[in-house]
Parts: sequence; C-alpha cells; structure tokens
Amino acid sequence: MPSLVFKTQRRLKKMDRSKIFQGLVITVILLSALLIGAKTYNLSDNVMSLLSVFDLAITIFFVFEIIIRFLACPKKKSFFSDGWNIFDTIIVVGSLIPVGGSGVLLARLLRIFRVLRLVSMVPELRILINALLKAIPRMGYIALLMFVIFYIYAATGSMFFHSINETLWGDVSISMLTLFRIATFEDWTDVMYETMTIYPLSWTYYLSFIFLTAFVFLNMMVGTVLEVMSQEHENYRAEQHGETPDGGEHASRAQIQALEKELVEIKALLKPLKPH
Repeated sequence: MPSLVFKTQRRLKKMDRSKIFQGLVITVILLSALLIGAKTYNLSDNVMSLLSVFDLAITIFFVFEIIIRFLACPKKKSFFSDGWNIFDTIIVVGSLIPVGGSGVLLARLLRIFRVLRLVSMVPELRILINALLKAIPRMGYIALLMFVIFYIYAATGSMFFHSINETLWGDVSISMLTLFRIATFEDWTDVMYETMTIYPLSWTYYLSFIFLTAFVFLNMMVGTVLEVMSQEHENYRAEQHGETPDGGEHASRAQIQALEKELVEIKALLKPLKPH
C-alpha cells in the first residue's frame, strides 16, 4: 500500500512538472483573462450563459490542478510554506464563491485575480515579483529621504510663492502635490514661469528639485531593484544547478560520510608514526 501511494505521488509530481501540463495551465489562465474581459461588454443572454459555462469549467480545472499539486508534494505541510502556493489556493478557493448574491463583487474580484496566477506559473515572473518585494525595505529608506526633501521644498515654496498662486502653494500639503506634479514633468514649466515673473531666480528652485528627485532618487530606486533582481537571478540559477548561492555545491550525506571514513583511515595510519 505505501508503495502504491509513493508511485501515485511520483506520477503526479512528474505530471505537475511536465511542460505540457504547465503549458496547459498557462493557456487556461490566459483564457480566464479573456473571459473576464469579454464579460465587460454588452453581450446577449445566450453568449453570457455560454461564458458562464466556460467560467465554471475553468474553475473546476483550477480546483483539480491545485489538488494535483498538493498531492504531488511529498510533505503536505511544506506545500503551504511556499507563499505562491498559498496565493494560488486562496484564488482557487475564492473562485468557488457563486457570482450571484451578496458576494458578487468579491467573487468577481477573485476571478480577476486569477490572471495573477500567471506569475506563479512562470519562474521569470516569480523572480521579478520576489525581487520587487525584497527591494521594498531598501526602497523605504530612499522614499523616506525623498519625503524629507519634498517637505523642505514644499515649505520653502509655500513661504515664497503663496502670494503668487494660492491654489498651487497655499500650504505645505498642497505644495507637496504641486511638487509631485513637477517631479512627473506635468506642465512644470508653466508653474516655473508663473513664479519667475516675481522671483526671476526661482528657476534654481525648480531645477535643483528636479535634479534631486528625477535623477538622483529615481536612479537610486532603479539601482536598488536591479541589485536585488541580480541576486534573485543568481539564487535561481544556483538552485537549478544544485549549488549554493555563493557558487559552491551542496555536499551530500554520502560524500560527508566518505570523507569522515577517509579521515579515520588516515588517523589510523598516522598512529604508528607517532614518537613514543
């Protein structure tokens, strides 16, 4: 009986890792995305009924797919230690909520999020998302420094330009919104020329702010993401080749035991050579 369970688990694992099955899952995810988009159009009742049947078939397929992945996992507890497996399970279980009734909005939202399952199926997309999530703590310090710069410039702009245009420089909060507009280059020259009529040298205020935000801080953000993404690619490559992230290979238990045996033999040979 245990051998039968082991064989079944091995077959399911082979099926789950096969390119054909993974390609089928990706195809169904894309069809699910097209189905969601099709339901936003004004279609006839017959077409909507047909789309509902397709939606039910896709939901059933996802249920069987997640069951196969769960049964193929040797240790069932380790299945839910992976965040992507938890995400897929929540999306699949949430898709079982009927579209009608009070939970119609929640059911539709969860069906929209089924498109994100494409991320969990494609390793390259997982690397991008993992890199982005790991870069957020580092980017937080850059964002904090940006907020300090925004606040200083907003307070300065409110003090000097308040009388020129109260709509744009009325207080610190409004000034920060104006600075965000300037940082995104949305008609920022109009704002600059308006203040230059009173303060001819105010262009230095805008150019220094743009230099800090659009060039310095933005490049710091991009550099942080690229650094983490490079580390994620290196870790993924190491896992694929059975190596450690620093480039060395994992030593198997048999190799360790063989080395220990050789050390014992060497010690036994060296004993007669020790002086009395």
